Amino acid sequence: MNTELTYLAATLVLAVVQILWADVARTGQYGLKWNTSARDGDMPPLKPMGGRLLRAQANLFETLPLFIGAILIAHIAGKEGTLTHWGALLYFWARVVYLPLYAFGVPQIRSLVWLVSFAGLIMTIAALFI
Repeated sequence: MNTELTYLAATLVLAVVQILWADVARTGQYGLKWNTSARDGDMPPLKPMGGRLLRAQANLFETLPLFIGAILIAHIAGKEGTLTHWGALLYFWARVVYLPLYAFGVPQIRSLVWLVSFAGLIMTIAALFI
């Protein structure tokens, strides 16, 4: 498996980690009975970290389909190269750094790290047209 596909696989693992971390926060606050229920009733807002974990997860899921598509198209079309290599690297590692920054409520730096991940995404998409 090449570098780009390896980073794609690692990003999928990161997505699973984010799902689990957010779920642990929700279950920790609302309880196991809530987690195993139909969740029909209104619940109080999550504590700050739990809310941030859910928002970080949603943020990843906004760009993840684009990243998956760009990496797979580049692989199939034989467009892998410097842009996709560095784009995948930037996207993944910035997303790794972004998660704890968001979870612990670090402002400004979190947004700069998000911009780095977005630049990596744009690099992988741009490679499809070069």
